[in-house]
Parts: sequence; structure tokens; C-alpha cells
Amino acid sequence: MISKNQFKFIRQLDQKKYRRREGLFVAEGTKVVGDLLQRYQPHSLFATAEWLAANRSVLSPSLAMTEVSSDELQRISFQQHPQQVLALFPIPDHAASTAFQPSSLSLALDGVQDPGNLGTIIRIADWFGIKTIYCSEDTVDAWNPKVVQATMGSIARINLIYIDLPELLDTLPDSFPVYGTLLDGEDIYQQPLSENGLIIMGNEGNGISEAVRTRINNRLLIPSFSQGDTAESLNVAIATAITCSEFRRRKAT
Repeated sequence: MISKNQFKFIRQLDQKKYRRREGLFVAEGTKVVGDLLQRYQPHSLFATAEWLAANRSVLSPSLAMTEVSSDELQRISFQQHPQQVLALFPIPDHAASTAFQPSSLSLALDGVQDPGNLGTIIRIADWFGIKTIYCSEDTVDAWNPKVVQATMGSIARINLIYIDLPELLDTLPDSFPVYGTLLDGEDIYQQPLSENGLIIMGNEGNGISEAVRTRINNRLLIPSFSQGDTAESLNVAIATAITCSEFRRRKAT
């Protein structure tokens, strides 16, 4: 049974200030929690008897586990249709353990605001084997329950580092490939693409900020193939998928 204090504590984690204060985030559902359990030890876990019976062998005996009914899970859940389990995990400090890898392909997000977009981008990075995403300090918090859910478990496999992007870019050699998708860029399908580098994706409405744009040395454009009126721009998650796919396609050929 869930106490009033537990209920209040969990629900507060919907807000960034409480997540940062407690150093915890909420994960829900068999897929998301299952993937996170492969990499992180949870702080506490709330699950139905059915889920506990099926998964007790992978849980530490010292873990604070609370068996809950479906009604109790509905009360604490941030989802419309909760799925058997909710867990609180420590927010990992990827910045402290992940050095910049100049030989790899990484993503950088400049002011992405929508939780669904960020969650989808994390999932895209996981699919295309991109292990690190650098987020500007005004990018939506990756540990927001909506972001975590949208990743469908991919958040367990991606290093997320919040950083001052212009400062990061200033530490890179002038010759290091920094790519950005811009309306005045060159056709991505006609440009040489490297196996390493940093791909920058911008804000949903304003694109890449001026401070970051001036530090891009490879300006790319995803061309429209419409013969008439067309959409003004692509959703940032869709644009990220197209861009990552083209980079990986080149590597495979």
C-alpha cells in the first residue's frame, strides 16, 4: 500500500526543481523500467503482484519495493494507462563519466522544447548507434516523465549531457566537423559527410541559435521534393531521423 507521503513524493517529481533536488526521475511501464534495470539500480519501485512475480529474480533484495494494486498505480502514475510498474531512478551524471569522443558521431540539441520531440530524438539516436547527445541548457529536461516515456527505454542507453553549447564548440579544433541543418544550407544528399562529428539540431520554432550557428562549419539542408506549395519546415525529430539516416547510409556504402 502506498502512503500519503510516498504519493506526494512521487507526484512532486513531475517538476524539474524537485527532480534536481532529490536527484531522481520517474520511469513507468514494463519496457522502459525493464531497459533501465539493465543499467541502473532504482531508488524504489512500485509494482503489481503480477509484475513482481515475473521480475523478482532481476531485482536486488535490498531494493525498496512496494506492491500496489492497479488502482493505486493509477493514482501515482503520470500515464493515462499505467502498465504494472513505476520506478524511481537516480539521475545519472553523464557529464562526469563521459569524455568528448572526437572519433564518434554525436548529436547536439539547441533549445529543443517539446518533451515528445526530445524523447523521440533519444530513441532515434539509439537506433542509429549514436551514444551521446549534448543538450543546451535551455533544452527541455530529459528526465521529465513525458520525455522518459517517449524514449521507450532508449534513455537507458544514451548519454545525455547538458552543457553550454557555444563553449563546447569553442573547445573543438577548427577542422572538426560541426554539422547543422539550416534553410540556407547545402543539399545533404550532395554533400560529403564524415563518420565522426557533431550534428546540431535546433529549436522547433526558431531553429539553431545565432551563437551556435556561427560555429557551424558544415551547413546542411534537407531539400523539399514538392513541386508546389509545401510545409514550411520539418518537425525537428523527423529532421533528426533523416539526417542520422543519411550519415549512417554513407558509412554503410
